[in-house]
Amino acid sequence: MRNPLVRPCLLATLLALPLYGVLSGPAGTASAADARRPDTKGAIGIKLLEAPKNRMDDPRAHVFIVDHVNPGTTFTRRLEVNSSSSRRQHVEIYTAAADIDHGRFTFAPGRTPNELSRWITLNRSGVDLPPHGSSEVKATIGVPDSAAKGEQYAVIWAQVSSGEPGEKGNVALVNRVGIRAYLDVGPGGDPPSEFRISDVIPRRTEDGRPAITAGVRNTGKRALDLGGQLTLSDGPGSLRAGPFRIVSGTTLAPGDEGSLSVLLDDRLPDGPWKFRLTVRSGRVEHEVTGTLTFPEDSGGRGAPAALDSPLTMVLGLIVVVTLISALILVRIALTRRRRAVPY
Repeated sequence: MRNPLVRPCLLATLLALPLYGVLSGPAGTASAADARRPDTKGAIGIKLLEAPKNRMDDPRAHVFIVDHVNPGTTFTRRLEVNSSSSRRQHVEIYTAAADIDHGRFTFAPGRTPNELSRWITLNRSGVDLPPHGSSEVKATIGVPDSAAKGEQYAVIWAQVSSGEPGEKGNVALVNRVGIRAYLDVGPGGDPPSEFRISDVIPRRTEDGRPAITAGVRNTGKRALDLGGQLTLSDGPGSLRAGPFRIVSGTTLAPGDEGSLSVLLDDRLPDGPWKFRLTVRSGRVEHEVTGTLTFPEDSGGRGAPAALDSPLTMVLGLIVVVTLISALILVRIALTRRRRAVPY
């Protein structure tokens, strides 16, 4: 963009659920001439219409293409491209390379290919959507017999562009949304997905908002997209708070370490609090519990949370079960005694 010989391009890229990118441009009545002109009052979206039968219980497989196949396998996925625009929209459909870097799923510039993107064939390179319309696209993934073992990443993009500079400058507006593909190739079954949660750190943001950061290590053989929630209890005055959602966007490749964050309500007192942090990726879910106190100062970092050890949790469960059993036995004894008293 800094090169004056290169035509600038404003790019909006979103991969979330729902997968929508805001279309920018002047509003007006739809016509063939403006079918390629982004619309400020609409959005395009793309979503999966099916998941593999062996992953029907995997939430990720209903949002992204997540699969494990042997070399030489060919399979298909049906997608839907839709528009909420009041104009006709011409939407380009294409594949491009992706990767995982420093805890983020990253996208190659433009239509840069990689091995996986070359394996994906689309039955349509573009669709013309009527106002508020949708259209189905089929992606065929053909894995060659010579494919190397391991997991690869790509994106199927749906894109709308102005095709010409905007009204106020030499800027072409490009908006795209996409579906990620996580494909593992190799003999045998699907490699396991697993992770471990490490230190939980209470802190305050620069504007004074309480937050926590937790370390996570991918100890499995598949990439992870981390989500989940945090709940607080037994705070000052027996306060409870939450659940607060984990800030999305953390993706870890096998063997990678990263962190996830939860932003909380700025009205919460410092604590101490008991907490329960639940982290999940697809079908894998873990949680940690313990006690934490937020620092007083904005931008501050508190002491690592005191985590409940498995032994402590087991002992607590034993105590609860023992108390319940004792109460049941006392009730049974009292009932028998009443029955034994003569009238």
